[in-house]
Amino acid sequence: MTREGLSARERLFANVRSSLRRAASQPLDQVAPTLAALSLLVPRSDRNVYTDLFVQNFETLAGKALVVPNISAVVDALAPLLEGKQAIASNSPYLERCGITRMPQVRSGITDRDELRQACATAGVGITSVEYALAETGTLVMFSNPSEARLISLLPPVHIAVFSSTRMLANLAELLSVVPHPAEQTSAMVLITGPSRTADIEQILVRGVHGPGEIHAVIVKEKDE
Repeated sequence: MTREGLSARERLFANVRSSLRRAASQPLDQVAPTLAALSLLVPRSDRNVYTDLFVQNFETLAGKALVVPNISAVVDALAPLLEGKQAIASNSPYLERCGITRMPQVRSGITDRDELRQACATAGVGITSVEYALAETGTLVMFSNPSEARLISLLPPVHIAVFSSTRMLANLAELLSVVPHPAEQTSAMVLITGPSRTADIEQILVRGVHGPGEIHAVIVKEKDE
């Protein structure tokens, strides 16, 4: 059948297949090896510069970044951000390692969904870790799972992400080469680039309408494990 005889939907998928250089009958699992080509899009620069690049791009998008020298410095770094506020923290083992879940104003360890929703609705700050961070765009990559409930990063007005510098990747291409099948690892992979924002028909920018209006990244300098 010629393209002229295809429906609009069929033409759309035909164009996508053409761009991917995939035949209509080619199974999706045969396409995965082509993801190796994504490595060509990963810059071959010194990985030590990724943290500086992430901070620059994250702050350009109105995020606030803080780099601390080690895990033992995390609690002191968070203290000013949590002053006078109640926080809800995810069940990430990394947050526990940093001592965050032992801070008096931080609540954690919740597994019941209704209880978690109520806690997130009343907390001033949500604290999570991240799966990866992308230096090129200042993006946080989160996998939704029992240790990292999405509500904690979405519902409180302030989101603080605490993570190791070893989780830093160059860009989206490297992420997709490291995680070519995200659905096999998580029910949802969320990419967060700056605070929640929206604009009306007059293009007046408003933050915090559909998520946190303030976002912080606390990056813990660590050597590659």
